[in-house]
Amino acid sequence: MATLYTHQGENVTKTWILMSMFLIIVIGLGYIFARVYGNPNILYIFVVFSLIMNITSYWFSDKIALSLAKAHPATREQYFDFYTIVENLAITAGLPMPKIYVIEDPSPNAFATGRDKNHAVVAVTTGLLSIMNKSELEGVVAHEMSHIGNKDMLVSTVAVVLVGFVAIVSDMMMRMSIFGGHRDNDRGSGLLMIIGIVVAILAPIAATLIQLGISRKREYLADASGALLTRYPEGLASALEKISQYGRPMQSQSGAIAHLYIANPLGSGNFKKKTMNLFSTHPPVEERIKRLRGSL
Repeated sequence: MATLYTHQGENVTKTWILMSMFLIIVIGLGYIFARVYGNPNILYIFVVFSLIMNITSYWFSDKIALSLAKAHPATREQYFDFYTIVENLAITAGLPMPKIYVIEDPSPNAFATGRDKNHAVVAVTTGLLSIMNKSELEGVVAHEMSHIGNKDMLVSTVAVVLVGFVAIVSDMMMRMSIFGGHRDNDRGSGLLMIIGIVVAILAPIAATLIQLGISRKREYLADASGALLTRYPEGLASALEKISQYGRPMQSQSGAIAHLYIANPLGSGNFKKKTMNLFSTHPPVEERIKRLRGSL
């Protein structure tokens, strides 16, 4: 059975694998560019960029995620119930008290971020705070605390920066291949254009697959761990029902951090359910609720 600390080592390993794969891919792209342009300095630039982005993704991905979410720090005086619930669950889970943030948005949602348990953050929307009762809010916070305890928030937040950077590189390659800057060599310029087009097409697909691989399994695990933490699965099940019934997307959202949230911030309309379920960063809410209530 899943526990609060299930797969911690596995998720740390995934983070290092993700960062290593990113390093290899970017250096590989730099090598191809250097060969096509006949300029070895391009490879050196790509190596430096990949190293800088790996360091940035590890140390600053939480700040980047909070900035994209437009979250602001929450004090005990402003959000007493939220603060005390996080504090109590942190004690129960044996975790340090995470920083708490609030997002001014009517859509109910929440996420956890941070590189480790000592630098963790739990953020919720004002919409979530307004519609949840105490047991439901505890269920949501326990879910996010489980992400911290399971250490799977690290690989999630690192992916925010790395996937975004790969998208930037692919866009740069496309622009260079189409708008010039290549050598006066038909073979070289033709190869560069082909590479740029292929990478520009595959990068968004790769980004989606990375987010899918990160998100779906970890959401089920965090649901189970959160239910064990509160000893009341119905709290989270009821919270997920309310979130899914709201349905409308967040007013301010970024696809780069969609996989961090407890529910899809893009909304859950019928069209999305029918056409985008395969590529959703989250498992179906109905299935999550069914699993939680099946454990009662």
